[in-house]
Amino acid sequence: MERERWTSRMAFVMAAIGSAVGLGNVWRFPFVAYQNGGGAFLIPYLVALFTAGIPLMILEYGLGKMMQAGAPVAFAKVRNKLEWIGWWAILVGFTIVIYYAVVMAWCWGYLYHSLSLSWRGRAESFFYKDFLGLSDGPGKLGGLRLPVVLGLVLTWASIVWIVQHGVRRVGRVVMVTVPLPVLLLAIFVLRGVTLPGASEGLKFYLTPDFSKLAEPRTWLAAYGQIFFSLSLAFGIMIAYASYLHERADVNNNAFITALANCGTSYFAGFAVFTVLGYMAHVVGKPVAEVVSGGPGLAFVTYPTAISLLPTVPAIFGFIFFLTLLSLGIDSAFSLVEAAVTAVHDRWPISRRRATWLLSGIAFLGGLLFTTKGGLYWLDIVDHFANNYGLVGVGLAESLIVGYVLGAERFREHVNMDSEVKLGRWWDFCIKFLTPAILGILVVWSLAREFESPYSGYPGWALLAGGWGVILLQINLGVALMSRMAFLKVSLPASASLVVLAVLLKLLPPMWIMFTVASVILYGGLAWSLFRARRRI
Repeated sequence: MERERWTSRMAFVMAAIGSAVGLGNVWRFPFVAYQNGGGAFLIPYLVALFTAGIPLMILEYGLGKMMQAGAPVAFAKVRNKLEWIGWWAILVGFTIVIYYAVVMAWCWGYLYHSLSLSWRGRAESFFYKDFLGLSDGPGKLGGLRLPVVLGLVLTWASIVWIVQHGVRRVGRVVMVTVPLPVLLLAIFVLRGVTLPGASEGLKFYLTPDFSKLAEPRTWLAAYGQIFFSLSLAFGIMIAYASYLHERADVNNNAFITALANCGTSYFAGFAVFTVLGYMAHVVGKPVAEVVSGGPGLAFVTYPTAISLLPTVPAIFGFIFFLTLLSLGIDSAFSLVEAAVTAVHDRWPISRRRATWLLSGIAFLGGLLFTTKGGLYWLDIVDHFANNYGLVGVGLAESLIVGYVLGAERFREHVNMDSEVKLGRWWDFCIKFLTPAILGILVVWSLAREFESPYSGYPGWALLAGGWGVILLQINLGVALMSRMAFLKVSLPASASLVVLAVLLKLLPPMWIMFTVASVILYGGLAWSLFRARRRI
C-alpha cells in the first residue's frame, strides 16, 4: 500500500510549526528569558538554536524522509536492535500527551469561566480550590473533578476527529490553527503596549544583563529551552517527515520550522510582559513580584491581569484561553499522530482503529490527572519525562546518527535535495557538541535530584511517578521490539537498578560497597565461567 503524502510543502511546514509552537511558548520562554539575563539571553538562545535545535531537527526530518517510516521502524532500519529507541521516543511523547490533554481541559474550563470572569479578585484560590479542588498532597487523590473530565472529553474528541483521517486532514486543520494564535497574540500585544506600565514590563523582559552570560546555568537554560520547545525526541518530526516525498527538501524546512517557533516565543513575550507591567502598575508592586512561569502564569497571574483591564476584560479573557487552546491542539494531536504512525507502520491495523485505541488508553490514563491530587502527579511526571525521557532520547538519536548511521553519509543524503546545503559544522554538532550538551543537562538534573527531592515531594511519589515511569517506558519499548530482549536484558537490568536504589537508601556505605564489589567480582566470574563451560 502506497504511503500517504502531504498535500503540499506548506501543509507539512505548518503542521511541524504547529507541533513545535505550544503552551510552553507562552508560559515558559518569557519567564526563562527574564530569569537569565533578559535581552542578553538571546545570545545563548540563538547559539543553542543553531548548534543543537536546528541540527537535531534536520536529523529527525532526514531520518523520517530517508526511512519513510515512523520512529521505531526508522531506527530498526538503521540497526534492528535499535528499534526500542524509537519506541522509547513514542512512549515519552505518549506519556506527555496524557497529561498535556488535561492542561487543555483546564483551558476549556477557563474559556467558559472567562465569560463571567469567575476568578475576579481571587484568581489563585479560584484555580487551586474552586476549579481543581486541590488536595493536600499526591497521596490524596480525592476523586475526579467533573468539569476537568468534561474538558478532557472535548480535547480527545478534537484529537480523534483530526488524527483518524490522516495527514491530509491534519494539513487542512493547521492552516487555521497555526496562524490563529499568532493573530490572537498580536491582539494582546497591540492592547498591551497601550496600557500604563507596559514599558516597565518590557524593560524586565528585554533589558540585557550581560553578567548572566558568565554563568553556566544561563547557557544550560538556553539549550534546555531550545530542546524542549521544538518538539524534538518525541518521534513527531520523524513521523511527519515520513509522509514527505522522497525528493522533498529537509534542511530549509528545518530552518523555517525552528525559526518560526523561536520567533513565536519571542513575540509571545511582548504579549505577556506588557500586560504584567500593567498589572504591576495597578497593584503598585514591582514587576518582579508579579512575574511567574508555568501554569501559574496562565491560570493565576495572567487571569488576574486580565480582570484588571479597564475595558471588556471578559472578551480578552476569552481570547487568551482561545489562544492557549489553539496553541495546544496542534502539539497534542501531533503527539498522537507520532504514536499512530508507529503502530500503523509496525502492525496490520488501520489508522482509524489505532487512533481510537491509543486515544482511549490516553483518556483513561489522563483521569489520574483530573483528580483533586492530579496537579501533583502532573508536575512529577512532567519533570521526569522532560528532564530524563526527552533528553535521553535526544542523546541516543544524535549518537546513533552520528556514529552508527554516519554523520557524513547522512549529511550527504539530506543535502541531495535540500535548498540549503550543510557543511561539516553539522557533523561536529551531531557527533560531539549536541551529545555533550545533552549529557551535561542529564548530569545537572541528576545533581539537583540528589541535592534535594524535586519540589519536596515524598520519595515514594517521585519513585512511582518519576523514575518508575522512565523505567516503564524503556522496558515497554524493549518489549515492543523483542520479548526475548525484554526478558534477558531490559527486565534484569531494571531490577538491578531498583535493588541498587533500595540498597543505597537502606544500607550504610560500608555494606553498599561490599555488596557492589561482590556482585561485580563474583558475579562477573560466574558469568565468565558460564560462557566458557563448553570448553572446560
